[in-house]
Amino acid sequence: MGLLDRWRRRPAQGTRPEEAGRRRRRREAPPAEPVVNEAALRETLQEDPNDAEAFDVLVETVRARAAEAHVADHPAEGHEAEDARRAADNAVWALAEELAQSPRAWRPLLVLGRLSLHDDREAALRRLGIAAERDPSGTGLAQALAILREAGMNDEALSLGVGHWRPRDHDVEAGRHLVAAAIDAGRLAEARRHLKALGEHPDQDRVAPMREELEDAIASADRAQR
Repeated sequence: MGLLDRWRRRPAQGTRPEEAGRRRRRREAPPAEPVVNEAALRETLQEDPNDAEAFDVLVETVRARAAEAHVADHPAEGHEAEDARRAADNAVWALAEELAQSPRAWRPLLVLGRLSLHDDREAALRRLGIAAERDPSGTGLAQALAILREAGMNDEALSLGVGHWRPRDHDVEAGRHLVAAAIDAGRLAEARRHLKALGEHPDQDRVAPMREELEDAIASADRAQR
């Protein structure tokens, strides 16, 4: 049985002929939502807390359940959408905090960093830094830089990237985000240095189109500064 079959199972249905006829007459009805096997997801994440597919499915499940429970418990209160979102975030926080206890976990730390970025910036940056340290592939660093760039925190992204980026070993996306953060921060000399460092990466087939895009972005930013 594949992982998706373990994680998502549809409820068993009968196959009697009379039922088959009724089902054919109801083809316009939407298909039943798959039932998520939460225990199997948690088992997978105990083995590998950074399993992207299992983690995303479980986060989606926990978030949806918490939001629905909040709405059911507070049907007449105002600000339902915001309160439901907060309840969902709290549930996801609890899940990520649980999974982050593993010394190998970096993906849950990214979630904790994103959720705490505006309320406790120092703690968020610390979590993102630990996530970058724990992932030797550089994917954790790339995603941490993306979180900071989305929040408009380009100087913080540069500090994180400079402290952790290994151009020869890390995924090229980490380098791309680092160069882009330097461009967005208006630090074009630094952007050029990081772009040059991307030339050390062994996968130049991926670097080449990225280099062209980033060189154009640097040139545009340079013209805008004049």
